[in-house]
Amino acid sequence: MRVLIVGCGYIGVPLGAELVRLGHDVSGLRRSTSAQKDLLAAGIKPLVGDVSRPEDLAGLPASFEWVVNCVASGGGGGADDYRRVYLEGTRNLIGWLGSATPLSFVYTSSTSVYGQNDASPVSEASPAEPPSETARVLVETEELLLEAAGQRRWPAVILRVAGIYGPGRGHGFRQYLKNEARIEGNGRRFLNMIHRDDVVGCIIAALRSGRGGEVYNAVDDEPVTEIDFFEWLAGRLGRGLPAFVPADAGAARKRGVTNKKVSNRKLKEDLGYRFKYPTFREGYAAEILRMELIR
Repeated sequence: MRVLIVGCGYIGVPLGAELVRLGHDVSGLRRSTSAQKDLLAAGIKPLVGDVSRPEDLAGLPASFEWVVNCVASGGGGGADDYRRVYLEGTRNLIGWLGSATPLSFVYTSSTSVYGQNDASPVSEASPAEPPSETARVLVETEELLLEAAGQRRWPAVILRVAGIYGPGRGHGFRQYLKNEARIEGNGRRFLNMIHRDDVVGCIIAALRSGRGGEVYNAVDDEPVTEIDFFEWLAGRLGRGLPAFVPADAGAARKRGVTNKKVSNRKLKEDLGYRFKYPTFREGYAAEILRMELIR
């Protein structure tokens, strides 16, 4: 297949490398040439363009059979940045590719679209009513794609991706290593995670088997409470627990912090995906080993 990865960064480069290994012809679109060496080393053909600028897209080849939009706002972006990159960027991609509709289009959204805060189980059928403005932009982007799927038979598959960890990533883990982690309240808030390599696997499964207009939660098998996560890390690394601090409801709302248990049942049943790292234990054990090997 001729594959385009939009936003070829932390997820896109290993995704492209795996697709190249599987025999696909892969191009990667980024806003700048800063990572061209990484793309070329992975066998990915670099393309330069900003999805928020239709004129950039107009000058690029548009004949792709599989398209993955895993673009990121660049970190720390507010609602305006989200709207420009995700909502308008996706609208521009649909317009640009419209004359040569791909066979499959996968968009990586986020489980932050679920605003549940009562530790309840969450599936794709649960309401997506997030408290944060940035997450509401992600909901608007999903709605744009689902509308296109319904009206224009646009082959959009939406993956709602949980908190990603892996090489160089994992906020709580890295804070813990720097002795800067804190446990808020009683630590019973649930975390939902997925290893970077499983995000790659879920995207490929969605490209192959996902149905246009469907939404799938890309999250591992076990939501874990904050206290259980840090207790496991402490035991694994032979260190103490982080300090407990009072929960700040106002700050949590501002950050869009939620408390829910996101299910991956639909993804596993419909796409047949088997996780490389079914829980955080396998994933972080691999990351700890990797870090020990490179010291």
